[in-house]
Amino acid sequence: MQLPRNTQIMHLSIVLLSLTTSFRPRIKNPAQLDAALSFLTNTGPESLDIGKFEEACGVGVVVSIEEIQSTVAEVLKENMEAILEQRYHINVGGLCGQVRKRHPWGDAKATKEEIEKKLAEILGPKTEADNVKPVKKKKEKPAKVEEKKVAVATAAPPSEEELNPYTIFPQPAENNKVHTEIFFSNGNIWRAHNTKEILEKHLKATGGKVMTRFPPEPNGYLHIGHAKAMFIDFGLAKERNGHCYLRFDDTNPEAEKKEYIDHIQEIVKWMGWEPYKVTYTSDYFQDLYEHAVELIRKGLAYVDHQTAEQIKEYREKKMDSPWRDRPIEESLQLFEDMRRGLIAEGAATLRMKQDMQNDNKNMSDLIAYRIKFTPHPHAGDKWCIYPSYDYAHCMVDSLENITHSLCTLEFDIRRPSYYWLLVALGLYQPYVWEYSRLNISHTMMSKRKLNRLVTEKWVDGWDDPRLLTLAGLRRRGVSATAINSFIRGIGITRSDNSLIRVDRLEYHIREELNKTASRTMVVLHPLKVVITNLEDGKVIDLDGKKWPDAPADEASSYYKVPFSKTVYIEKTDFRVKDSKDYYGLAPGKSALLRYAFPIKCTEVIYGDNPDDIVEIRAEYDPSKTSKPKGVLHWVAEPAPGVEPLKVEIRLFEKLFLSENPAELKDWLGDINPHSKEVVKGAYAVPSLATAVLGDKFQFERLGYFAVDTDSTPEKLVLNRTVTLRDSYGKAGPK
Repeated sequence: MQLPRNTQIMHLSIVLLSLTTSFRPRIKNPAQLDAALSFLTNTGPESLDIGKFEEACGVGVVVSIEEIQSTVAEVLKENMEAILEQRYHINVGGLCGQVRKRHPWGDAKATKEEIEKKLAEILGPKTEADNVKPVKKKKEKPAKVEEKKVAVATAAPPSEEELNPYTIFPQPAENNKVHTEIFFSNGNIWRAHNTKEILEKHLKATGGKVMTRFPPEPNGYLHIGHAKAMFIDFGLAKERNGHCYLRFDDTNPEAEKKEYIDHIQEIVKWMGWEPYKVTYTSDYFQDLYEHAVELIRKGLAYVDHQTAEQIKEYREKKMDSPWRDRPIEESLQLFEDMRRGLIAEGAATLRMKQDMQNDNKNMSDLIAYRIKFTPHPHAGDKWCIYPSYDYAHCMVDSLENITHSLCTLEFDIRRPSYYWLLVALGLYQPYVWEYSRLNISHTMMSKRKLNRLVTEKWVDGWDDPRLLTLAGLRRRGVSATAINSFIRGIGITRSDNSLIRVDRLEYHIREELNKTASRTMVVLHPLKVVITNLEDGKVIDLDGKKWPDAPADEASSYYKVPFSKTVYIEKTDFRVKDSKDYYGLAPGKSALLRYAFPIKCTEVIYGDNPDDIVEIRAEYDPSKTSKPKGVLHWVAEPAPGVEPLKVEIRLFEKLFLSENPAELKDWLGDINPHSKEVVKGAYAVPSLATAVLGDKFQFERLGYFAVDTDSTPEKLVLNRTVTLRDSYGKAGPK
């Protein structure tokens, strides 16, 4: 029988009192006490084996506070992605449990306090969102299916074991049976179905290899969402020893430019991917046109004269177009006139004869061709008609023998139309699978809105470092490796309602730069300090100083800097009025110049007014016997009277103030007015004079920086890629 808790404790006390005096004090914490209670409850005091008892409840095991702190640091590092994403909603109990597994006899209270302390250091003060209690989502009950209807087969979400991006895709079964089934529901085709003859022809063309495609539209620069698409399209093909096309979806000549085509090819290579072939939808314009004629001959397409407004109205009312049933020969002649440029723009379109009564608007007689008298950047001026995305995309997938047509979830409602057209023309049908698109906080992922930011000059071009375009990230100093690491870390799912915090991306950027960036010192807003007890003209070379936490035996871990009579510190590192919680420099107070000597402020030189401090006089301690708490970064004159290297520093913050600006009607009004700060008079150590494009640095206390494309031999410009784990304000002297 289980004894009440109070009775157990009393029973245990009696037993412990009966043991030797030297034994009793060795039960040191609640965890050991609980284990002792459990042991005695199960065995009873009559058959007590002291050796087994000691082993069972950790008697004699002492877990120091240092061990707890070390293990907490390890656990938090292992869970850093979840911490940055969930912030103060992270399950602290779960983190405590991970520490407890490694130190079962450690002090639970001390563990919890250490975790909470470190979380506060990592995340900073709680935001309004951190104080909102998360709402638990109710599980939706599965919808009932009428017995008479055939069940719909859809791609299932990946299981926990399938979160590796390269293992979540349907594996081609023996004889490629993944392509051999078709399911209908209210006229919608949901899975590929290929005849034996079509499948044999397809397998002969592919050799049984997986074939994917990355199909960007060349109407702008690629952003980080495209990085996820590349990771999936190229990554799947690479993992399965297959091939991936880079295919330009160039069906809208009015929005496309050669600049965008060149950029996309260049950035795909920069991201580490090698296309099997570079193709264009326009390469297949003749095939697409011939299939359109075939569709008309089959009575499955017609030339329509409704305006865009009329088409929208008729779709809402589920009404057929007045021209839907016009004679086939008439549609053939009109389509030929469209091709020859004999019909004005907007006066006619070719529409597929699908199902105007279907609840899915993507089956409401979609437009296949429209008239545009615009030269094409790739095809020239041969065509006056251009295919739509809905018409061309599935057909080019088929013509290129794509095995896995992968796209984001907003396209899942287009799947019925995708298969309808391929079935109508008797063409090979690829396997279609949709995944969640990438949504990141404090940024804009819509290419249309990005284009507006650029064309209206809210930002400084497609490669503005504040944008999450891949060109912008690269210019800011982010590597393709860090981006791919971020994509791999978030995984691939079919849940399309998650907003990834930009902090998570920054975590991966820091992780890489901490291992690769050279260490050095720069002062953003210099304040002159003259060291009065250092003789004039003397310059001390501080050599062989190792940066904390730098990789062992790495050249960038060591550097030489001059120390002279005149040095410069940050203006914010000096105060006229001292306080207990402030560790910077103040009158009569000392601070340590990093890697150099302690200095003590002896005099303040003012300018024309009491708020204008132009110079600090100080004495240094060559013996280093004083041990001030404050540590400052600094830059010295490399030679007497020679000004330090002057550089331009660009500091970037989040472009938007709101976490999800895409939800705002006035999203342009949410732009952060302080998203970019240019510091033109910063001082740097002499070694930075040789920095070139591609070089990356960690500046003491300021963050990680990269050389900008605006740099010249006469003027060095550096962008802040990301701050240190804590901001400068938190890391600097209090």
